[in-house]
Amino acid sequence: MGSRARWRQSWAPQPLTPLMEGPDPELQEEGTKKESSWEVIREWFRTQKISPGGSFSQSFYGTIHAKTQDLRLLLGVLGCPLAPIPSAHDPTLSLHIKDTPFETSTAKYIIQQYLAATGCLKQQKDTKNMYATGMVKMICCETEISSGKSVKCLGTRSTENGCFVLWQMLPGMWSLELVVGGHKVVAGSNGKTVWRHTPWLGTHAAKGPQRPLRRIIQGLDPKSTASLFTNAQCLGENRIGTVDCFVLKVCADRAAVIERSEGPAEVIRHILYGYFCQKSGLLIYLEDSHLTRVQTEENDTVYWETTIGSSIGDYRDVDGIMIAHQGRSIATVFRFGELSMQHSRTRMEETWTIDDVMFNVPGLSMDHFIPPADIFDNINSP
Repeated sequence: MGSRARWRQSWAPQPLTPLMEGPDPELQEEGTKKESSWEVIREWFRTQKISPGGSFSQSFYGTIHAKTQDLRLLLGVLGCPLAPIPSAHDPTLSLHIKDTPFETSTAKYIIQQYLAATGCLKQQKDTKNMYATGMVKMICCETEISSGKSVKCLGTRSTENGCFVLWQMLPGMWSLELVVGGHKVVAGSNGKTVWRHTPWLGTHAAKGPQRPLRRIIQGLDPKSTASLFTNAQCLGENRIGTVDCFVLKVCADRAAVIERSEGPAEVIRHILYGYFCQKSGLLIYLEDSHLTRVQTEENDTVYWETTIGSSIGDYRDVDGIMIAHQGRSIATVFRFGELSMQHSRTRMEETWTIDDVMFNVPGLSMDHFIPPADIFDNINSP
């Protein structure tokens, strides 16, 4: 009888861990500070300066603090990044070869082939909206800190699993809910304002022109992907693994990146590269590079270069459209200064799979993409 009771107890269902949608209890005292997203990266780097042999890293609460900072950095970089430029309205416009540079006309031809390969050119009815669900596995940070000739490696490969739900309505409206490691990140766009909410930063709007969510252009919506490369340049050919690809490049103009600057953080450039398979015409690799210059409180100039490279694959037919159902993204955050000899390189990783995709969801309206009320309060506040 005792063994049966123990058996029942061992298999009793356990209560679900609640999502951390409010302030982080481990760092609640920081909740009153008005922070921006780049400050999460700065705070994370500050914790890496603590010696691995120090009392902080050996303590239980110090380990929790470091793990929390790692997850914050992961979600800040890979959670819901945006594309470098706004989407064009119609990527299926006819080709105008006359008076067009060769690199631009070649890129337009490659995009037309991509639209044909994904089935967008022969699609009978317009896609008004989209719904997708998926799973993610994020691998936390591995860091190399270099000071002159010495290199110190920090961090361990801890894995966090999660899931996401994505809604999109054309033109330019989308909504994302992502849950990883007990933390929930929510982001969205109403076609004019892009916003994001995290437990540690609260709700804030993205500066600069309205840009699409990167998860959407990673093979989920071929038309949105094609629209980004409407004015791209073809750089030539390159090989990804054993696959020969055409490489297209598009970058944000100077006025747009200046508009995205925030406080002491100045965006210098943001470039997107697309690798399209020469044989199938499909997008198989996407890489963007984002450089930010930050003026510190000590009047030092520090640069943060964030590069995200995504392998895209497992294309399947969904209502006549080829949709990528899995991929892998590797992000690298490189920190260097003008005066300091110390620099760091942090690597993080995400693998993702798509469980379900549906087009033209009945009943989905513009009311599903209304931003939170505090977004407008933050925009209007000095």
